[in-house]
Amino acid sequence: MEPVFRALEITAKLAVSATGTTITFRGLENIPASGGAVIAINHTGYVDFLPAALAATRRGRRMRFMIKAEMTDVLVVGWLIKHTGTIPVDRRAGAGAYAAAVESLRRGNIVGVYPEATISRSFELKEFKTGAVRMAKEADVPIVPLIVWGAHRLWTKDHPKALGRKKFPVTVAAGSPIAAHGAAADTLRASMTQLLHDAQYGYEQPAGAFWLPRRLGGSAPTPEEAAVMEEAELAERARRRGDRR
Repeated sequence: MEPVFRALEITAKLAVSATGTTITFRGLENIPASGGAVIAINHTGYVDFLPAALAATRRGRRMRFMIKAEMTDVLVVGWLIKHTGTIPVDRRAGAGAYAAAVESLRRGNIVGVYPEATISRSFELKEFKTGAVRMAKEADVPIVPLIVWGAHRLWTKDHPKALGRKKFPVTVAAGSPIAAHGAAADTLRASMTQLLHDAQYGYEQPAGAFWLPRRLGGSAPTPEEAAVMEEAELAERARRRGDRR
């Protein structure tokens, strides 16, 4: 029954209702009704996980996410991680998290993974890490591409939160499962790109909107500009770690 997970599901649905958010789900039949699967999700903001998790709930499944290990330092979050099968990831030593994810997949769970690893400031797909495909191959499960579009308007990098009753529409689209062999990495990227573009083209596109890619007339950084910003951010983090020593 997993009472903690059930309580979180109820809370998530209440949060969606309270903010007036309308979520449109597409292709949920592509999420396996049973058995393990890697769910590869794009990453544009801090609340992508919620619509993705609700997509799994609609399919009668519960998604186990991989999450930054630092979050376990937050008392309440650490407790939730322990009771929901969430997998903490230490980016400096990810082997343990990888093994835990593979084991979870073998037990028949669906595991949510962000192939981009960090939030995309351009709202385009960044370069993918290899973990999603590798763990799917090792666990012998399919990969399901899943796109969340619109949730970044609520909370993303470099912009203030907009968590009140904003009534932002959100689209969640799942693509056909991909077998984890051969050109799976290329197929995954191509599928997620098509799903993302379809979701964007069916969504409002106000000129100059900060949350809209430059390609569509928005004011978001280009992928190249976003890469420079990320490099600067990483350098600043490294400097701060050095100052604390």
